[in-house]
Amino acid sequence: MISKFIFNNQYILNELPQCDKDLLEKVMQSKKYVKNQTVFTEGTLPTGIFYIETGKIKKYKVDNDGREQIIYIYNSGEFFGYSAILSEEAYGDTAVVIENSVISFISKEDFFNLLNNSVVFSRLLLKSLSHEFSVMANLMAVLSQRTVRERVALSLLILHDKYRVSGSEKNVSIMLSRTDLANMSGTVTETLARVLHDFKHEDLIWTEGRKIQLLNFQRLTQIANFY
Repeated sequence: MISKFIFNNQYILNELPQCDKDLLEKVMQSKKYVKNQTVFTEGTLPTGIFYIETGKIKKYKVDNDGREQIIYIYNSGEFFGYSAILSEEAYGDTAVVIENSVISFISKEDFFNLLNNSVVFSRLLLKSLSHEFSVMANLMAVLSQRTVRERVALSLLILHDKYRVSGSEKNVSIMLSRTDLANMSGTVTETLARVLHDFKHEDLIWTEGRKIQLLNFQRLTQIANFY
């Protein structure tokens, strides 16, 4: 199932009791971010956690050759940056805005205060951490064992889920840059361009500029080979 490759925690805020939600919203400090602005950098110490009100964030690591490997795309309604706080370690990755966004910051003190006073929040966060670890393991297996064609197909299916609105499957436009899509698929832009050209020729996708729409989910799912 595609779900084992898609990380999200939008359910956290939705499932909080109203009293906990009110407490959380009181301590959120909203800030506007522009495209390509860094939220935090690998190796720096965390001072709080983040919640995306609107927009999207990419989380990535840099390999020994200086290339990005995108791990997740975070969407509006998701928390991120809390694993470093909980482990009391520096950030193990970098988070950068991929479209203009509004992000709320919750300080370390306020975050732990809520954790200590909300059993539900603690349980939901533990669930999210477990899911994140599982998705990470699945994605790493794909990157090491699958062909570029399989990886690109899977990345497109994951991104389709991230870019759709209100659960609609129709007219979903993926607006990720070709460089980011290549980094997410574990390849270089030249190879990605060839794969996308083939997919377009096979009527699996439609493209215009950086915009991509998926046309044949069944065939892309077969190519991704994640059964």
